[in-house]
Amino acid sequence: MKKLLLICLISVAILNAKESISLNTNNQDLKRVFPAQQEHILSYSNILQKVKTSIVNISTQKSVKNSSAMPPIMNDPFFRQFFRGYPNMPKERIQRSLGSGVIISNDGYIVTNNHVVDGAQKIKVSIKGDKKEYEAKLIGKDPKSDIAIIKIDAKNLNAITIYDSDKVKVGDVVFAIGNPFGVGETITHGIVSATGRSSVGIVEYENFIQTDAPINPGNSGGALINSAGYLIGMNSAIISRSGSSAGIGFAIPSNMIKSVAKALINDGKYTRAYLGVGISNVSEEMSSFYNHNYGALITSVEDNTPAKKGGLKRGDLIIEVNGKKVKTASQLKNLIGSYKPDTTISIKILRDKKLYTKTIKLDSQDKLSLIKGSKSYKGLSVENQKTNTNGVLVSKVDPKSKAAEVGIVKGDIIIQIEDHEINNTDDFKKAIKNQNKKRIYLNRRGIIFAVVL
Repeated sequence: MKKLLLICLISVAILNAKESISLNTNNQDLKRVFPAQQEHILSYSNILQKVKTSIVNISTQKSVKNSSAMPPIMNDPFFRQFFRGYPNMPKERIQRSLGSGVIISNDGYIVTNNHVVDGAQKIKVSIKGDKKEYEAKLIGKDPKSDIAIIKIDAKNLNAITIYDSDKVKVGDVVFAIGNPFGVGETITHGIVSATGRSSVGIVEYENFIQTDAPINPGNSGGALINSAGYLIGMNSAIISRSGSSAGIGFAIPSNMIKSVAKALINDGKYTRAYLGVGISNVSEEMSSFYNHNYGALITSVEDNTPAKKGGLKRGDLIIEVNGKKVKTASQLKNLIGSYKPDTTISIKILRDKKLYTKTIKLDSQDKLSLIKGSKSYKGLSVENQKTNTNGVLVSKVDPKSKAAEVGIVKGDIIIQIEDHEINNTDDFKKAIKNQNKKRIYLNRRGIIFAVVL
């Protein structure tokens, strides 16, 4: 009897299992598990599809001298001739790098970061879906904002739509598109974490959009777009201890890109206006003198500048320019730098808690270097040091110049030219009056050596 009951129970279990298998393989159930329609799935695929061909991959090549192991004395050609077999003599090598760019016109103009193409002897561009690799020409660059324009010979390209970055808000959904690590086009997703970021220390003019959308090496020059597929910024830099994305990325806002790009395309360079003042933010203690806790406080006014001619004084608090509220010193710097030279602006200031309006005609920043005493010679630029140390500081060296060829680098201090000791830029100017060959004595981190230029 027990055996019969056990057999019955087993039979019922088998029948139930068959029914369950039958139910689970029913067509209706399969449709519920794997719906044919996906209209309820949230996706930005259609938006991203429109801009994929607006983002390009950029590869560059440049020759660099491997001179890191060279003692400074070997920068002097006189000594080099005695050590031609020296194992650490500088050798040229080809340096290759990858970056990204954004097509901004259908006839081939592309915006990218200056650091992506800086010093490149060859620039190659590839576009998704196009098997051809284009050779690009550098049109212009602006190192102060890290923006450059290159051009390829092509027509009917998919130019991206540029959005007004002043309308970007914290919390906006964004996508970073680029070519990180050279693996191919990659899209990452995040939000706008902050706007108007400055004092980051990446470039001279900073007004970054901060995002947590991962930005990795190779993404530089790529696009930061909003959920409508419009360009709001260009991926530029990250803050990271490891070198990979840590959720703090920075993009140059599209309004700055438009302003700089237009000038680079039309003139090959971007010339900023300048005011001629030293400025700082208003501290909590200082705000009581103005009844304002925002603005740019004038700490100095240089002679023979638009600010001096316009009647600005040390202690004035600039709170508005052309009707636009000025919140910080950095914002004022970016705002003035966005105007063209000879532009007349209206500046609202607080002086002794009274409101004044000044009308000032801005000047060209090209003249600023002359006022500050910066001088150039054979591809190097020098400026007075901030300390009382003798000599002038080499502030810039053109990599294709005579100065670079003989081994002068940024940061060197020129202490003597021929028999003339150099204490300031005026001494430097007198010493380089004629174009004859000169012995230039340099101080590099405490080591003194000479080159012939």
